[in-house]
Amino acid sequence: MQFEFSIATRIIFGPGTLDSIGNLAYEIGPKAFIISGCPRKITDRLVHLLEVCGISCVTADNIHEPTISSILLLVEIGHQFSPDLVIGIGGGSALDSAKATSVFLTNPGNITDYLEVVGLNKPLISESIPLIAIPTTSGTGAEITKNAVIGSTENHVKVSLRSPLLFPKIALIDPELTLLLPQDITAFTGIDALTQLIEPFTCKAPNPLVDALCKDGIQRIGHSLNTAFDVGSEYNAREDMSFASLLSGLALSNAKLGAVHGLAGPLGGEIQAPHGAICACLLANVIEQNLSAINHRNPNHLVLERFDMIGKILCDDPAAKASDAVNWIREFVNHAEIPTLSFYGLTEQKFNNIIENSMRASSMKGNPISLSKDELRCVLQRSL
Repeated sequence: MQFEFSIATRIIFGPGTLDSIGNLAYEIGPKAFIISGCPRKITDRLVHLLEVCGISCVTADNIHEPTISSILLLVEIGHQFSPDLVIGIGGGSALDSAKATSVFLTNPGNITDYLEVVGLNKPLISESIPLIAIPTTSGTGAEITKNAVIGSTENHVKVSLRSPLLFPKIALIDPELTLLLPQDITAFTGIDALTQLIEPFTCKAPNPLVDALCKDGIQRIGHSLNTAFDVGSEYNAREDMSFASLLSGLALSNAKLGAVHGLAGPLGGEIQAPHGAICACLLANVIEQNLSAINHRNPNHLVLERFDMIGKILCDDPAAKASDAVNWIREFVNHAEIPTLSFYGLTEQKFNNIIENSMRASSMKGNPISLSKDELRCVLQRSL
């Protein structure tokens, strides 16, 4: 057994933990730049908690997925304010924006110098401004990851910025902040978390410590996602989903992903769809395509046992198989009324560009088997 596991973030988890933000921030410095993607009521509460501890705040609303241009604007605001710390609060978009902002406040050059696919993929060199990440959704795990997804509108693609320097200093996870999440966001982020647990568990380079996290997270989602969707105020279900999201962030930071995320970045650059919705449309189809390819080309592959295990854990049935996991995912997507990708504007005319970009994506390299262009086309066709 040989593996590596990285974490550079202090994790604070539990109901009411947001109330500790003032003292936590005060230990870092008196000026906080807040990047918010959550309801105004939560942002106002955060500002109040900081100000009573003597911390001055500047707030920027960030409700959209980050792009190169939006990060440039946030960095400009940050330079004008010269903060001691950055606080990201909201969903994955706000947290990714905060991570990118905190690191580009200290690293020179153009943003594209550091991006994969569309840029030079140069390593970041300078420590970022200390960042506190506070998720208000439960799915992206962005509060604990060392990457940020940034859209390049010019190239019609979403790409990753990756570096250990992107780890937040503190992840403050208060499940109570998710109690009022709308059903659609609950569904999108829940399937995003499930994808981020399934792909590291079945990737080309599994990690035994990650495996343990993935199994726990998949079990919690199987037990609680439907309840969180149907009865959003049920705290125990929300806590399970928040913890599963945290586990998914730890998993993707320490193992590889797969074809769902390999396709999701290019798709996100071509259509206007939430990342979680794209995952929801792709996940079952990618699993089926992987199973078909592996059974045809490498029927003794040990990953087949892992896919069956996912079925057992997700369905809480020791007799379940991989096909039962696929059915569970499809049943939830149908129950949540998540539309197919054609609803978001995907057409067959866009397939070639998406497939070409996906095959260059780092996530695709983690898929348990190399899928051909025709196989990826089949996945997209079934997801229309």
